[in-house]
Amino acid sequence: MAKTCWIERNKRKQKTVDKYAKLRAELKAKGDYMGLTLLPRDASPTRLVNRCRVSGRRRAFIRRFEMSRLTFREMASQGLIPGVTKSSW
Repeated sequence: MAKTCWIERNKRKQKTVDKYAKLRAELKAKGDYMGLTLLPRDASPTRLVNRCRVSGRRRAFIRRFEMSRLTFREMASQGLIPGVTKSSW
């Protein structure tokens, strides 16, 4: 399970994304990419997406399954992911 501090941090980041969403849309429509770089780093919605919802891990993220490779491997071995089987040699 993800640590509580990671979950709370994600909630704070979501608030920042929501706060700057309208401004980001306006800057993108204008094509002002320099203005986008001046916004806070957490204003980008992509910073929230690539994070495993089970373990909270950011690295080695598999987008198709929305989980880290470690979680994916454990769940595939247990047969919890439909259509995925563990390969054995």
